[in-house]
Order: sequence, then C-alpha cells, then structure tokens
Amino acid sequence: MQKPAVAALALVLALGACGSGSLSRLNPMTWFGSDEVETIAPAGGWGGPADRRALVPAVRDMEVLRTPEGAIIRASGVTETQGWWDVQLRPVNDERPLDGALIYEFVLAAPRTQTGTGPEPSRTVNAAVKVTNFQLAGVRRIVVRGAQNALSVRR
Repeated sequence: MQKPAVAALALVLALGACGSGSLSRLNPMTWFGSDEVETIAPAGGWGGPADRRALVPAVRDMEVLRTPEGAIIRASGVTETQGWWDVQLRPVNDERPLDGALIYEFVLAAPRTQTGTGPEPSRTVNAAVKVTNFQLAGVRRIVVRGAQNALSVRR
C-alpha cells in the first residue's frame, strides 16, 4: 500500500511542476529553449525614410524677407520640363549654422508621367521656409543650393 502512495505522490509532484509554466525544466513546452527574435536591422534603426527628391537644376532667384519673428527665405528655380512637384527648401545640418552659414537644398520630385518642355514661366518652381530669430543667431550667410549653382545672401 505504501508503494502506490509514493508513486501517486511522485506523479502529483511531477504534474505540479509542469503547471508552473516557463519556470520549470520539467515542463515539455520549455525543453527546446525560448524563442528569440533576431533582426538584421541596425541597433539605431535605418535612419528613417530616404528623401529621393532631386536638386532643382538652376536656382534663379533668392531673397530673405525680414519678419518680427525672424525671416522668410524664398527661392525660385527653373526645371528642364514641366510637372515637377513637392518643392521644398530642405535644411542641411538640421537647420544649424555650418561655419556661420545656414544652408538649404532646393529639392523637388520628378513628374510621374512624361511631360512637355514648355516656356520658362511654366517650368518655374518656388519654395519658401520660415526661420526664427533663434535659428538666425550666429548666421552670417544664407545659402540655397541647386544642382548647377547656389545663391547666397549675407547678413
């Protein structure tokens, strides 16, 4: 009578160990180790989406308009064909001055379909950006870059 009681007690203890989840080595669910997520992504991430817009071929005009809060930088450029869109003055160096110069790249997206050449006024694109007085602190020159040229204004 004692042997069946010991066997039953051992069976109850063994089954109880299986019920403690992932903490027990007797649990068959944990025999092959835990799943680990492996990734090929770098530790800091991929750096966000890439901006695939091109530089405007030629920057034709640039001006800095003073405002009480800072300035508005406005530039215009000419493309080879019509239909260019998503125009922006993209800041270089996170809008911090680089050697006393605040630098912007005049970027735009290519047309999605074949477009005509057309006259120069129909190929002219404009972009502007607002800059605060805080961002202008320590800036001696503002530069707008295109693919073939760059225009700058000194303060």
